[in-house]
Amino acid sequence: MVSDWGFDAWASRLAGVYDYNGQMKEIQLREAKATLSAVVDEAVRGEPCVITRHGRREAVLIAYEEWEKLSRVPSFGRLLMSAPLEDGDLPKRNRKPLRHIGR
Repeated sequence: MVSDWGFDAWASRLAGVYDYNGQMKEIQLREAKATLSAVVDEAVRGEPCVITRHGRREAVLIAYEEWEKLSRVPSFGRLLMSAPLEDGDLPKRNRKPLRHIGR
């Protein structure tokens, strides 16, 4: 049985398929095992789901193509390092010592 439970914000960005409350679909592990072919077909069609075990969110099933896209996303640090910055694009760094806040 697919439930209407909410989901963590980071996972909600994985795909654009949500239930009527704007939440990603969830399915219990035993149902996912019994209907695995259909669950995989839905993921391939762009309808990922969260698989729960004993009421806890354990996994997200997404299409392989979507996983490949997500796995190639560079880290924020690598994005910054590859930014085409020129002299003067960033403000000068403040080299003053940190101020002391007494207690």
